[in-house]
Amino acid sequence: MGRLALFTAGLLVSTAATAHPVSKEELFDPPEHATQFIIVSETNTHGSEWRWTTDNGAEAFRKSQSLRGWITETDALVELGPDGKIHGLEIRGVTPSGDAAETLVSEDGRLRWDSGADQGEGDDGFYLPRGGPEAIFGLLAEHVFPTGAVDLLPTGKATSRMGPSVEIEDEDGNITAQLMFIDGLSTNPTPVWLDQEGRHLATINWMGLMREGYEEHFMTLKAVQEEAAAAATEAIAARFLTEEARAPIIFDNVILFDAVAGVFVPDRAVAVEGGKIVAIAEAGGIAPRNGVRVIDGTGKSLVPGLWDAHKHFSNGYDLLANVATGMTSIRSPGNGTAELVTFGAAQREGKIVAPEIFGTPIIDQKHPLSAQGADLVSSEEEAIAAVRKAHENGLWGVKFYTSMNPEWIAPAAEEAHRLGLNVLGHVPATMRPSEAVKAGYDEVTHLNFIMMEALPQSVVDISNTAARFEGPAQYAKDVGLDGEVMTAFFDLLKERGTWVDPTIMIFEGSFTYTDPQLAPAYQPYAGTLPAVFERQLNQGGYPLFGGVTREDMQKSYQKMLDLIGKLDDEGIKMVAGTDGYGLELVREIEIYEIAGLTKEEALRTATLYPAMLVGIDDRTGSITVGKEADMVLVDGDVSQDLGALRRVVTVVSDGYVMDGDELRAAAGFSGMPK
Repeated sequence: MGRLALFTAGLLVSTAATAHPVSKEELFDPPEHATQFIIVSETNTHGSEWRWTTDNGAEAFRKSQSLRGWITETDALVELGPDGKIHGLEIRGVTPSGDAAETLVSEDGRLRWDSGADQGEGDDGFYLPRGGPEAIFGLLAEHVFPTGAVDLLPTGKATSRMGPSVEIEDEDGNITAQLMFIDGLSTNPTPVWLDQEGRHLATINWMGLMREGYEEHFMTLKAVQEEAAAAATEAIAARFLTEEARAPIIFDNVILFDAVAGVFVPDRAVAVEGGKIVAIAEAGGIAPRNGVRVIDGTGKSLVPGLWDAHKHFSNGYDLLANVATGMTSIRSPGNGTAELVTFGAAQREGKIVAPEIFGTPIIDQKHPLSAQGADLVSSEEEAIAAVRKAHENGLWGVKFYTSMNPEWIAPAAEEAHRLGLNVLGHVPATMRPSEAVKAGYDEVTHLNFIMMEALPQSVVDISNTAARFEGPAQYAKDVGLDGEVMTAFFDLLKERGTWVDPTIMIFEGSFTYTDPQLAPAYQPYAGTLPAVFERQLNQGGYPLFGGVTREDMQKSYQKMLDLIGKLDDEGIKMVAGTDGYGLELVREIEIYEIAGLTKEEALRTATLYPAMLVGIDDRTGSITVGKEADMVLVDGDVSQDLGALRRVVTVVSDGYVMDGDELRAAAGFSGMPK
């Protein structure tokens, strides 16, 4: 590891690496004059961060967060150079991913860092850490606000552009909130709010970091931020969703995936006109009329448009990136109602380049561990009212969460079914998944909740905490998939026609890795993502706990793979979802093959089966004459390598033909993944 940095009393001192994370008791105690930030969601507060300047002129930070049972306790000390850039940094503490330790030192005119995932050095540039208190990001925002741009370490450049400003009247002081977007940090522009003095006021993503006293303005600023992002993405849409892009076209000489038959067919031709698939024939068998464009698909595969069946989105840029990776439809089990309605309408009206969105709000009980961004209820009547609200807003279903009162599930699910809504979700604490299915679940999300059927009651009772990860990590290895408990559960799933959304990709890294690294889901994208974002994707495994070893977790992960194979053997339908950025979708499909599914069956989980689950397989989900033209042309033979699905050449969504390279460039990627 080399020499690391430790800040004491604002002075940078060299020391050896510590063997264990710094405990909460050893972290900084914020002084009374510190600026406090509140960590908020649409429904809850989840902790605080503090920022202050030490007597020695360093910037100090402290974070304390509890998010549904996962605890983060970190601090940081930052030394700014005369140029306003970070010349020294030490982050300490513990996150749900383990030790937060991260350092940067200035030695002999060089900046040297150890992020815990990568080490490097450079002459100049702004270092944005991999982790630590989020308020550190305010230092970068305050630096680029007057300068407009700064080089980053290890590579890249951050550039700023102004959004709208908002006048806030508040008893803590009237303030002008200025929105700024920073490009170059991620595939999406990064929004941040500053006050009239150029000081960090708020950072709003899926949750918000709001300066104390102004947290009640979270939803106001969030709405302005989303509207500003939408305006920018509408300009992008105008480039892609044109009359010319929807002109008739023929894909010839392709390897076609017939999702209905579940087979790959070589040497095929497919014609599209008016947004529909109008003909399928042998290669060369469709004669082009005058002016009809023909794309030669030699060496390429044509598959139905991909679905991410578990995709929470943040804004129009996020949705654009999903299209760039081959998605023409997504199911969002948990975005807020307003977002689902707004972005769904924008997609249908052609204002944004986005997959078609099928959304469900989260419904959870008012509880210290309730879901962020949920519709919170405190009675059976309120639960039923929340279901009716989802129907009134034209949503596809409802998702119940882990702190929901189990007694309210059955009556709320009955009302949902009466209204034609699907019922899905996490399984509430104290409830086993079989009980949730009997109460009305049409689908169970996340494979750990399927495994919960055979776990100890002590785990089930607190599954609205970290136990929903730690229980399967500890006990899944010992579950008998052919035993009485699981056999009865499989029979119930088959009897009820219940679906499963595994999101197994989450557990691949969490249970099997030790040191931070790029997961297989992200490795093909290495070098095509902004360096800061790529560094942040380097994650280690779930921290060891209670005598559980990494070998135990690896065995439990293997049993979860066995469970996927068993579900397939039993004829229980699964849909591929990521619960991530969407970049992980192809890896999710690849893991299904590792678990024992054929390539064809694995690919169906991200094409035909989600369309069946949503109830629109009569119009999409397969390349069939008469259906909507939702297709992806990829470089390579998917029948031999599912990884070829990442190499998107052309996306056809509702008949709009879009170039893969142009989509990736618009979405912030620098090239095609490997």
